Amino acid sequence: MDLAAAVASLLSPKASMNPYPAYATLRSAGPIVGTGSTYFVSGYDAADSILRDPAMGTYDSGQLDEHFDDWRENLGVKLFVDSMLRQNPPNHTRMRRLASGVFTARRVARLRDVIVEQVDEVLDELEGSERDGVADVVAHLAYPLPIAVICALLGVPPEDRGQFRRLAEALTTVLEVRFTEAQATAAHTAAQELTAYFESLIALRRQEPRDDLVTALAAAHDSGGDKLTADELMGNLALLLVAGFETTTNLLGNGVQLLIERPAQAARLRADPGLAPAFVEEVLRYDSPVQLTERFAGEDTVVAGLPVPAGSELIIFLGAANRDPARFRDPDRFDPDRPGNAPLSFGAGAHYCLGAPLARLEAQVALPALLRRFPEITAAGEPGRRDRLTLRGWATQPVTLGSPDTASVD
Repeated sequence: MDLAAAVASLLSPKASMNPYPAYATLRSAGPIVGTGSTYFVSGYDAADSILRDPAMGTYDSGQLDEHFDDWRENLGVKLFVDSMLRQNPPNHTRMRRLASGVFTARRVARLRDVIVEQVDEVLDELEGSERDGVADVVAHLAYPLPIAVICALLGVPPEDRGQFRRLAEALTTVLEVRFTEAQATAAHTAAQELTAYFESLIALRRQEPRDDLVTALAAAHDSGGDKLTADELMGNLALLLVAGFETTTNLLGNGVQLLIERPAQAARLRADPGLAPAFVEEVLRYDSPVQLTERFAGEDTVVAGLPVPAGSELIIFLGAANRDPARFRDPDRFDPDRPGNAPLSFGAGAHYCLGAPLARLEAQVALPALLRRFPEITAAGEPGRRDRLTLRGWATQPVTLGSPDTASVD
């Protein structure tokens, strides 16, 4: 595969099937390669420096205005642009500060007992979902666990959770580097439905405040001043809900698949759940649930020795950086004992993922619990990969659970 073919492959709808050969081709040409005003970043140090550089901006409304003058007509695009995901300082700083209190390390740690309880419930549901000896890990573990946790934080009633997988599936297509007109239309429709839902929930929380994020953000908007506009309120709620569980769903699904394919490693984690933090970090590195992000150069700069003019677009392949042999020894090997493991899966710098501690904790609880409850779990056919690269994960994961070992469940 030559460089042009590798770039074309990574920008195609089938990139998610196996992007790693294309990543290797990119890295062989250098940690950053440029084509016109677009640069592709595959090296770990280059990616890390860009993500931490305050002169590198995210894809905000100003950038969109220069390239796509009709972007506001699509509510799916607009929702994310109005959120902290697509904002630069000072707006990003202000929005992030409002939401960050929910995701402090101390508060996330206090959620451990809640997550353990939720994991027990979804494992019961997974067992009960078997049909002809086959269950789907995505449908009955990787999706329902993180959606239950993020809905609890937001204050979304349990009976409303069922609609969000469908809405997220449609809405998150606009986070891909390239998406079709049909996907844009579906994202717009999903955004309309999600906005209408949150408008109703916000109205309810104004009448009946609770200790949840919807109440807190609505209060920030209602307090006046410059805390949070109406559009920002809606955009950040959509971001926290959709991105809040999509990333963790992919992390769980990717982790289950890697462990099923590696019975010896699964046996280690089953025997010693204390290994879970190291295992989860290696899942994040080996098959990142978020494979890429984008930045724009706010000024002329140099990255890894390559001049990058102001206004250039940089597509940062996090999945490639996580397998950079200059940073990770034998990077194509799954090794939970890897020393100094620090993947870029949740980004770095000002836009480091707010929910990263929560996603890690959910996976650290769920993966060993699954293996201990179902020590005989095996694949029951080929899993179905989603045709996404930004958010890389599985659409279906058929498994045979085998006989549950109820005595081993905490």
